[in-house]
Amino acid sequence: MQAADIGVVGEADRRQSPLDLFLIFAGANIVATTIQTGAALVPAFSFRTAGLLVAVGSLAGALLVAALSPLGPRLGVPSVVAARAALGFRGAAAVALVLYVSNFAWIAVNNVIAASACARVAGGPGSERAWAIGLGLLATAIAAGGPRAVGLADRVAVPLLLVVGVLFTVACFRLPPGVVGAAGNGSMPWPQGLDVVVGYQVSWLLMFADYSRYTASPGKGALAVFCGLGLTSLWFMPLGFAAARAASSTDPGAMLAAVGLGTSGALLLALATLTTNFVNLYLSALAWKSIFPRAPDHLSIWSIGLVGTALSLFQRGWLDRYADLMMLLGALVVPVGGVLLSHFFVLRSKVRVEDLYDPNGPYAAGSGFVLPSAAAWLLGVATYWLAAPIGGTLPSLLVTVAAHAALSRLAASLQR
Repeated sequence: MQAADIGVVGEADRRQSPLDLFLIFAGANIVATTIQTGAALVPAFSFRTAGLLVAVGSLAGALLVAALSPLGPRLGVPSVVAARAALGFRGAAAVALVLYVSNFAWIAVNNVIAASACARVAGGPGSERAWAIGLGLLATAIAAGGPRAVGLADRVAVPLLLVVGVLFTVACFRLPPGVVGAAGNGSMPWPQGLDVVVGYQVSWLLMFADYSRYTASPGKGALAVFCGLGLTSLWFMPLGFAAARAASSTDPGAMLAAVGLGTSGALLLALATLTTNFVNLYLSALAWKSIFPRAPDHLSIWSIGLVGTALSLFQRGWLDRYADLMMLLGALVVPVGGVLLSHFFVLRSKVRVEDLYDPNGPYAAGSGFVLPSAAAWLLGVATYWLAAPIGGTLPSLLVTVAAHAALSRLAASLQR
């Protein structure tokens, strides 16, 4: 199996178990950024309000990703290729470019967070950059081995993450109730807080078929994806909130120190950085290969990993605007989910897999953009920002689905 294979996975090769699919998504989401998302809700909210936002946002976001995951077993193609059916060749390339660029930021953010914690245990503040570079290179080397190597690494790393996660949970439960239970200062309205949580969850949306295409059962695969994302967020986001509240800071190293975790906390973030960057690297490589099919697999993986690792050197800038990054991703990605849901599940459009790879086929016709889809995507993005004061996620999703369905039917009627 190649490191970044955008070809069709035949039915005989869809042997990945739902457990392995669960481990991949859980390993990707038991990560420093999940903890950091919970921390981003401090000091605006009380623990009770933050917990409600996490519960609703985590499950809603996970449900959207899981709803699209059956397309993997059904079509056997990666997400950026499946998107061609709804968006056209160039429209899907635009989505791939968004995925490609945003994953540089994710790789850098993960490396910076883990490096902050590791440097407190060994090397001091001056070693943060060295830790970030080392973790980035290690994740790249494993990701270059392809999905099989990632799956084997996750079989080791995810159980260790669960053990250390239990230690983190116990440490947070030992915090004085008055520290965690303090009232919020209202610096962020609750609709924006919900968008931060959902924005984080749906940042995984563009991998809806990348790993599920190796699994035979659409239903079991969807359940594995939902549980892998939903359960881990319900667990780790509140821990991030509690640790940030105890530290009066969203600095990862300070948060772990405040709950009394030193070496084990650094191990948690280091392992979590590796497991999620496996996925980030793989997704970026698939996106790049969908635009430039002849790009060598290992060159794609290594170039992406090296650029993301280099961006880690900018350090704190990635953490200072974390909530803004989540909302930006939500604005761009939620409407993509709406277009795909409308195309595959509302309109139930039929797809010939061969056409998805044909540069002269129906999905490459004209400009290479499906105009109803492009228009619905733009309407969804605009709706997200306009509705931000009351929460942009649900309005954006509903407007995108309705607009895409209506415009697609109108376009079809005009062509008759």
